[in-house]
Amino acid sequence: MKQSSSRGSAGGPSGFVRIISGKWRGKKLPVTDAAGLRPTTDRVKETLFNWLMQDTAQSTVLDCFAGSGSLGLEALSRYAAYLTLVEKAPALARQLQQHLKALAASNAEVVNADCLQWLQRPAQRQYNLVLIDPPFRQGLALPCCLALEQQGWLTDSALIYLETEKELALGTIPANWQLLKEKVAGQLAYRLFLRQSSR
Repeated sequence: MKQSSSRGSAGGPSGFVRIISGKWRGKKLPVTDAAGLRPTTDRVKETLFNWLMQDTAQSTVLDCFAGSGSLGLEALSRYAAYLTLVEKAPALARQLQQHLKALAASNAEVVNADCLQWLQRPAQRQYNLVLIDPPFRQGLALPCCLALEQQGWLTDSALIYLETEKELALGTIPANWQLLKEKVAGQLAYRLFLRQSSR
């Protein structure tokens, strides 16, 4: 689920995310209602982690535009080594902190920041698995991809998952990102890229 309003207005719990596999399989985590929070369906999530079957365990994961944390927490449940969740809305960032506490997950951090601004600084850590599922139709996806590449956030053979509105043209995806997998479901397109070292 992703937050698609920069205001981050929040009310009470409106549902939950379910972790579908790994050490927290079946665990349900409450989701605060926030304007425009959009679910990543279990079907899409299952497809993604089937694609990543051999690549999630021991990976260092960055969940951009984390929202409910559905994708990042799924990776952590599947034995990722470390997870950074970046979320702009304060209410959602607080809830992510609560999720980590409830799961006793010490190998993760929540960054309450605008993701594009946060990525413009020099990288403090390199990630080999990045999850990008921004609010649709707000021009966030491609600038995020470029910032990851330009500011040194990615390892040489990083995998990048990108979920966008299906009509988005990908003309400015970094040239050294190789498309591995691609699917369209309803209004969304989701893709997996492999970064090849530009050196």
